[in-house]
Amino acid sequence: MAVVKIQPSIPAFSIVDREKATVRLGDRDRRTGRLTTEAIDRAIAALKRCQEIAKSHGAEDIIAVATSAVREAPNGHAFLHQVERETGLIIDLISGQEEARRIYLGVLSGMEFNQQPHVIVDIGGGSTELILGDGHEPRTLSSTKVGAVRLSREYVNTDPISSSEFHYLQAYVRGMLERSAEDVLAHLQPDETPRLVGTSGTIETLAMIHAREKLGMVPAPLNGYEFSLRDLREIVNRLRKLNYAERAAIPGMSDRRSEIIVAGAVILQEAMSLLGCESIVICERALREGVVVDWMITHGLIEDRLRYQGSVRQRSVIRIAQKYQVNLTHAERVAAFALSLFDQTQGKLHQWGPEERELLWAAAILHNAGHFISHSAHHKHSYYLIRNGELLGYTEIEVETIANLARYHRKTGPKKKHESYRNISSKKHRRVVEQLSPLLRLAVALDRRQIGAVESIRCEYVDNERKLYLHLQPANPQDDCALERWSLGLKQDSFEAEYNVKLVPILDTAESADRSEWRVELEA
Repeated sequence: MAVVKIQPSIPAFSIVDREKATVRLGDRDRRTGRLTTEAIDRAIAALKRCQEIAKSHGAEDIIAVATSAVREAPNGHAFLHQVERETGLIIDLISGQEEARRIYLGVLSGMEFNQQPHVIVDIGGGSTELILGDGHEPRTLSSTKVGAVRLSREYVNTDPISSSEFHYLQAYVRGMLERSAEDVLAHLQPDETPRLVGTSGTIETLAMIHAREKLGMVPAPLNGYEFSLRDLREIVNRLRKLNYAERAAIPGMSDRRSEIIVAGAVILQEAMSLLGCESIVICERALREGVVVDWMITHGLIEDRLRYQGSVRQRSVIRIAQKYQVNLTHAERVAAFALSLFDQTQGKLHQWGPEERELLWAAAILHNAGHFISHSAHHKHSYYLIRNGELLGYTEIEVETIANLARYHRKTGPKKKHESYRNISSKKHRRVVEQLSPLLRLAVALDRRQIGAVESIRCEYVDNERKLYLHLQPANPQDDCALERWSLGLKQDSFEAEYNVKLVPILDTAESADRSEWRVELEA
């Protein structure tokens, strides 16, 4: 964990405190792949300790993210539920690509790229991320299922590692990383030579071993320290000949790190070889710092060289919409109606804020993506495409929420028997789906003919009558919007049941109405 103090005026952040516990969620049951009871207990104990430290510093917000071990475990979502019950923490489960994006943000916050291509390699316990970027939009984001803990558990059974196991490990890692490395190289211009940046504990440990041997001391900070592939190969050859106790005796090597360092070193060696990089420079900022930078961006606190990253969510949604040939003109009208309903009922019928508003917008833009597969049951296809579309900037729970909102824009509402609804690991986000999907249903009905027949809407809530009068302003005063009003009649049941109000649509053709105050302008 890292406790940070945000300085909005700069904008920047400073580290107030750090804490680290080796939990090893990746030490899963070999037969079932499930997180073990012991690992879960260690994790929850560590989270509680981190939570107490954060509170002791007066932390105003706590963000927790989970990565590959929880993503892949059959009981990963059950673990997240347990954490929420026992600590109150809602953990953001992030995809491999989203993990890579946040690592990129972390490195960008601590290193100048000067518009030159940099390849970032981050070796974790369960996965390795390769990222190519030049300080602007990342060109490639990849996450491969080779990590130091995963490989040590599955492929290293001898101590010291035998020659046959070592060579198999090398070949396996090379095969797994080959595609990601080729993707990086394919996105380089012929005259570009990228700089390789290494992050995370495994690479930092290798750098410390190198520094002690070459300099006789470890520089502080380690940020900017560089070593060569040739020297790394020498270190790997020495480490593979040592047993666990001998590796643990290396200065600066923790007991737990010594268990996995050989596998981690092989990953780095093969990555550098495949990328054709002869040296690597250390950056001490990575995922944790990237989480902080992402928080600052989403809260409008960064407007400098990272400002372009602020629209990553919107650009990602539009990219997915274009990929699945969504009618964006119709989708944007539906989104405008959904946000107008959200804004005009906020504080009266619901208490959701800007974060939930943005999820509703994304679902409205993508609600018809399923037509790409088939018109029949297209709402279910929309769920699948959104769920697996690699939306950047969103956590797994947010992607799941967006997919469910889109899934329930038609037909039946959320039910516990539906697998998609059960996949939402947070009670809060299940409630978001229950309350906001009726708004999306009404928004879809308001553009039933997909011609923009309804220009704007105005909500008039009468509390003592428990009625919401929905005034419709037609684009053409001669259009009675009969099909839209009929469609509202079909969709209003779920809205009325959820909010315990009666919806009364009214066609308003008064020319004196001030249309401008009813119109919703989507912010870019």
